[in-house]
Amino acid sequence: MSFIKELWMFMRVRKKFWLLPIIIMMLVFGGLVVLTQGSAVAPFIYTIF
Repeated sequence: MSFIKELWMFMRVRKKFWLLPIIIMMLVFGGLVVLTQGSAVAPFIYTIF
């Protein structure tokens, strides 16, 4: 949790709020790959990329 707090403080102090959508999308796609790995939906997810 300290990493998330430190990342938020960095973005707030340095005014790097444009990084927030990039980080969110990376987390969403990473979670999608992890959750669909080995399932019946996996071939359909991989065709998107």
